[in-house]
Amino acid sequence: MQTTVEPIRGTNDPVESLELSLVVPIFNEEESVGPLIERVVSAMVSYPHRWELILVDDGSTDATLVNARKYVGGEGLALRIVELQRNFGQTAAMQAGIDTARGRLIATMDGDLQNDPKDIPSMVSELERRELDLLVGWRKNRKDGLFLRKIPSWCANSLIGRITGVKLHDYGCSLKIYRASIIKQVKLMGEMHRFIPAWVAGVVPSSRIGEMAVTHHAREHGQSKYGISRTFRVILDLLSVMFFMRYKARPGHFFGSLGLGLGALAMLILLYLGFDKFILGNDIGTRPMLMVGVVLLLSSVQMITTGILAEMIARTYYRDDASPNYIVRQIFDDQSQA
Repeated sequence: MQTTVEPIRGTNDPVESLELSLVVPIFNEEESVGPLIERVVSAMVSYPHRWELILVDDGSTDATLVNARKYVGGEGLALRIVELQRNFGQTAAMQAGIDTARGRLIATMDGDLQNDPKDIPSMVSELERRELDLLVGWRKNRKDGLFLRKIPSWCANSLIGRITGVKLHDYGCSLKIYRASIIKQVKLMGEMHRFIPAWVAGVVPSSRIGEMAVTHHAREHGQSKYGISRTFRVILDLLSVMFFMRYKARPGHFFGSLGLGLGALAMLILLYLGFDKFILGNDIGTRPMLMVGVVLLLSSVQMITTGILAEMIARTYYRDDASPNYIVRQIFDDQSQA
């Protein structure tokens, strides 16, 4: 049975005039997906430009896809559902939605009803008013547990801001507005969706990244996909972000600097031992310092050669990499329902 929703303005405009694409990754949200679509439509009814909603089903094993497909072809709703072949993770699902989006602006949000789509029109206006390329939501009054969610999040946000130089109150909020021309220059990998502002800062100045307080609701259905274990993954991901931000195009400098430092220390040790052996005539064969110097010298050579190999891999990546980190099984939209 098709679900009928209120029409929105501009639905007869050509695709090229599409102003906003709203991307929502979903995974096992069978109870939330219907209310989500209805809330999006209700929130966007007064939006004066043409928009589309893109749901990316990240390999759900429940009735999420079935429930979402009931809304495809609904009157006045430009809904597209991208079904991934399996569960690739939120970052890959978000990348799939961004690649599919056709709007001049792209909004992203979670599918668990904790983000409020009513904030989207005001965020779009704020992005345009401040001439930003990315506007990040700030869950100022967050409806989550204090010890398992809020405190780790506060610590992580502070640490991320210090390391990346992009200081925001809430890196973890999925409600964001981007200019499509900017976010499509960024390739999301692994579980790096938490650090999107840092990746965007590698494309545009950090002054073109802002934040805005948004509404946050307590989870209504299902269970959170995150736990305290996420904190440790965030730390590891943060180290990767720090490396890529500083050395992505020149990894040889990172490994080479370590190699040269170890090599310099090894040479000092070996020169001292050589002086002790050949000038002072002391026996150095059983001294632990000799082993330390040799190990440091070998480590130096290994680091330098690793840097050279990393440079070769990086140049190959920039030249040849065009493969997505997800596989689409099928796309459902108005045409597929016809």
